[in-house]
Amino acid sequence: MAETLLKDQVRADLNTARRERDKLRTMVLTTLLAEARNREIEIGGEVGDEEVRALITSAVKRRREAAEQMRRGGREELAAKEDQEAVILQSYLPPQLGEHEVRTMVREAMEAGAGDLGAVMKAVSPRVKGRFEGRELNRIAREELA
Repeated sequence: MAETLLKDQVRADLNTARRERDKLRTMVLTTLLAEARNREIEIGGEVGDEEVRALITSAVKRRREAAEQMRRGGREELAAKEDQEAVILQSYLPPQLGEHEVRTMVREAMEAGAGDLGAVMKAVSPRVKGRFEGRELNRIAREELA
C-alpha cells in the first residue's frame, strides 16, 4: 500500500517544526509518527489515513482526559500543555461536528426505527467517528430517547 497523505502531511509538518525549533509541536508530531509506526509493526503493513485518524483521535482524547486530571489536581500549567498538544493534533482531523448536527442525526436514526440506545449508537457512531466524542453522543442519544 502506498504512503498515506495524512502521514506525509504530518512528516512534512514535523520537518517544518524542527526547522522553526518549535519544541512542543516537534514532540507531539514525533510521538504521533512513532505511534503510527508501532501500529504498522502490529498489522504488518502501512497504515492508511483512516488508521492515522483513529490514532490522532485517541491521542486527542488521552490528552483531554489528562488535562482534566491535571486541573482536578490543581496543576493548571500541565493541563494547559495537554490542551495545547490536543489542539495541535486536532488540526489533523476533519472539523468537529456541533451538538445540533449530532442531535439531528440521532433524531433521524430514531425516525428510521432505532428505538433503543444500542440501535441509535450503532446507527450514528460510524457517521460521527473522529468528529464527535462518543461520550457526548451517548448523552445526546439518552436525552433524545427520554
